[in-house]
Amino acid sequence: MERKHIEELVTTYLQNSEVQLIGLTVSPANSIVVELDSYKGVDLDFCAAMSRALQQQLDADGEDFELEVGSVSITDPFRTKMQFEKHLGHDVEILTRDGRKLHGMLVNVEDDFFEADIEVYVAVEGKKKREKQIQTLRFGYNDVKYCKYDLKV
Repeated sequence: MERKHIEELVTTYLQNSEVQLIGLTVSPANSIVVELDSYKGVDLDFCAAMSRALQQQLDADGEDFELEVGSVSITDPFRTKMQFEKHLGHDVEILTRDGRKLHGMLVNVEDDFFEADIEVYVAVEGKKKREKQIQTLRFGYNDVKYCKYDLKV
C-alpha cells in the first residue's frame, strides 16, 4: 500500500476535527500504524470510528493489510508544535543532541524553538557549594533528540 494514499485518506477524515496526524508508518508487509493527538487528547471512540472508515476504504483496494489507529502515548516524544503547545506549563524531560538530559518546565513554544525553565547548579562567588538556580533555556527543535512529558515516577 502506498503511504501517500493512506495519508490522504487520514487527512481527509481529520479535516473537520481538532485531531492531528502525528505519525504514520506503513511496513513492507502492509502493517499500518496511525498515531493521532489533539489539544484535548483523542478518545477510543474516535480512533475506532476512524479505523472502521479507513478499513472500508482500504478494503476496496483489495490488498491484505493490518491497521492500528490510536492516540500517542503520554511517554512518547513530542513531534509537532501542537504537542509542545499542549504541554506548556508542564514538566518535561529533554535530551539534547550533545547527550545532556535535562528536566524542567516548558514555558514557551514558537515556530523555530521552545523554551524551558531548567534547574541548573551555578558557581557563586565566595561560596564553595554551587547553588541551584532556575534558568530559561532556549532549544531549537533540531537541537534536541527528544522532548517529552516528564512523569516524575
